[in-house]
Amino acid sequence: MEVLSDHNWVLTVGTFLPLVGVLIMLFIPKADEVLSKAVAIGTAAATLAVGVFTLVQFNYDKAGEMQFVAQAEWISVIKSSYYIGLDGISLPLYFLSMVITLLVMIYSWNHVPSPGNAKAFYILMLVLQTGMAGTFIARDLVLFFVFFELVLLPMYFMIGVWGGENRQYASLKFFLYTMFGSALMLVAFLALFFKTGAESFSIPFLIENGGAIAKNTQIWIFAGMFVGFAVKVPMFPFHTWLPDAHTQAPTQGSVILAAILLKLGTYGFVRIAIPTLPDAALEWAPWIGLLAVIGIIYGALGCLAQTDMKRLIAFSSVAHMGYVMLGISTLTSFGMNAAMFGMVAHGLITGMLFFVAGSVKERYHTLEIKRLSGMLVQMPKLGWILGFCAMASLGLPGLAGFWGEFPAILSAYQPAEGLNVTVFRVYMVVAAIGTVLAAGYLLWLYQRTAFGEPTEEFAAGHGHDEDIHDVNKFEWIAWTPLLIAIVVFGVYPQLMFQVLDPAVGVTLKAFGG
Repeated sequence: MEVLSDHNWVLTVGTFLPLVGVLIMLFIPKADEVLSKAVAIGTAAATLAVGVFTLVQFNYDKAGEMQFVAQAEWISVIKSSYYIGLDGISLPLYFLSMVITLLVMIYSWNHVPSPGNAKAFYILMLVLQTGMAGTFIARDLVLFFVFFELVLLPMYFMIGVWGGENRQYASLKFFLYTMFGSALMLVAFLALFFKTGAESFSIPFLIENGGAIAKNTQIWIFAGMFVGFAVKVPMFPFHTWLPDAHTQAPTQGSVILAAILLKLGTYGFVRIAIPTLPDAALEWAPWIGLLAVIGIIYGALGCLAQTDMKRLIAFSSVAHMGYVMLGISTLTSFGMNAAMFGMVAHGLITGMLFFVAGSVKERYHTLEIKRLSGMLVQMPKLGWILGFCAMASLGLPGLAGFWGEFPAILSAYQPAEGLNVTVFRVYMVVAAIGTVLAAGYLLWLYQRTAFGEPTEEFAAGHGHDEDIHDVNKFEWIAWTPLLIAIVVFGVYPQLMFQVLDPAVGVTLKAFGG
């Protein structure tokens, strides 16, 4: 179902406008950093304005249908077309990618990591934005794959050039893992294409005809997609690149990685794997659920063992994405809604936690938890913001995190028809235990870093005073929208659920959605 609108240029402009900024920036001399930053932030702001226009023009009564659809011939030899559209599932993520990019750029105004090549750094962020936005609106598998891979290079350079001591190792690991997953995913896409009669790569066409493929074949094709998307999520046991990439990446890279890039994998499951291969999805669902709950517990135990603040937040992502995958694995609209909400909530909260970690690193020049203490005494505002984000992350009711976790756990009580109810109820209990562990590691982190007196190393009069200052104006501008969003979606989750729900129903048609 598609809504024909006269605004079919909106998505193309919203996706490719950052590249116009990149072209302009190529002519700016490297030495003129202020101009580079201004052009980049201006481009990101203009892109966000297009995003706001999209939000305003979107027909919320028809959120289950594709809107702003644009279709043009692209590579006719392989029957792939330039085909884009937006519905209630992709709208929140598409808009979030624009918001996060702009906020990260504002934050970077006085936080460009060394080596301080601001021009290259900002160009990479703009290219990243095009890849992220494009992935969420692509309605053609080849187009989806191109955008999905476009994100890889800027992230690789961000970690490899501006990262920590082990940045080469972390960036290579990130690249190789994702490439390996993508290779299998591409094979699966091709298999799906040929098994549906080699007529078109368009996702609606494949959804219509994918169900007719023999069940055994579906299961194998799904396996290829599963690996490709699971590496990106990252699900246990494909997650090992994530803590390294997060720990070594500059703050900006970590925020974009946590807020948007991890969602590309879960989005792929919801948009492509499950609707195109319904029989295989039913067979795979219990296994996806199993890996999800292992990830929840494993991620939480991993957090309790960390000595580095950023690494702890990275492991918490493994646990949180476990809840998202658990919701998806139930194949119910209730679980899928929870998963989609969880993606956005995780993007806001974990992105915010990485921002705070970056600012702590900048002030104390370390993220070792045992060296940090008394943040509430030295930098009360930053300490309070960290506490607020920790509470949101552990799923405190009234903040956004709760609506991603609690309904996802609840949805496992009654999975879709054809799934073993007992198995999923066991998953539900395990996932619930995970929330207790989450409270444990987050409160323990907060207690050790924020409470008490500052450690002797950073106490007043030990030569570190000039670095230790409270939240500055660029941080306030970048963080305030995220903090407000966490509260707004926590108090009034209906704001997002009413957009998601109709689209989720359409996606799950094959399961009596």
